[in-house]
Amino acid sequence: MQKTILITGCSSGIGYAAAHGLKAQGWRVFASCRQQADCDRLATEGLETVQLDYADEASIETALAQVLQATGGTLDALYNNGAFACPGAAEDLPRGALREIFEVNLFGIHDLTRRVIPVMRAQGHGHIINCSSILGLVVAPWRAAYSSTKFALEALTDTLRIEMRDTNIKVVLLEPGPVTSHIRKNAIPHFEKWIDWENSPRADQYRDSLIKRLYDSRAKKDLFELPPEAVTAKLTRILNSNNPRPRYYVTTATHIMGALRRVLPSRALDWLLARG
Repeated sequence: MQKTILITGCSSGIGYAAAHGLKAQGWRVFASCRQQADCDRLATEGLETVQLDYADEASIETALAQVLQATGGTLDALYNNGAFACPGAAEDLPRGALREIFEVNLFGIHDLTRRVIPVMRAQGHGHIINCSSILGLVVAPWRAAYSSTKFALEALTDTLRIEMRDTNIKVVLLEPGPVTSHIRKNAIPHFEKWIDWENSPRADQYRDSLIKRLYDSRAKKDLFELPPEAVTAKLTRILNSNNPRPRYYVTTATHIMGALRRVLPSRALDWLLARG
């Protein structure tokens, strides 16, 4: 039988590449987007789509119901990929900004995952893949909001994996480093909504660093940056394995930082990360 997967955050970048890549490999892909307009666009490209907003519990419930109705009540894999960033110095992040990003990057993922687990328990198997980040391993200036959600996602996923050892449900972390996507452009509305940078004591630092990076479309690629298809390749390895590893790094940067986190003293690692 054709295997089925639900992928979130498919409007662009990693999710978009994964949806098309797995469909080309013969998977029945349900590609979800937060905006219906993006779902409609993907449908014209031959993908089956559902509208799913991690911040909306009713949206999660409805989307999964639509998928299960289409599959006859089964689902082989869930790839929790959807997320957004809200850049800004930690001291400038209001409570509402953290609440909003955790709703999507953690609480919504957990909600959807909990709804999928009974389905996988009933069918006796399944893969749950959560897309973390290099920023779930180490931190970086201006990334406190995003990184804190990914650190939390790592802990939640690791715990779930241990608890699922007595089942045939495989729980895996994917940890990409720099990957070509629209996450920087998509972060601008959140930055403008929550960060009063011009009145920050770090206004000059914003002006010299983050503002240029956010708004300059000519900004150079990050060191070691790879196309999103590199993530699809690792996702495919996970899905084809009956005993996948707990975590998979993508990009040289992630491998380097994963190693340095283990061997460097905290102060040395802080010095390195502070250099950007």
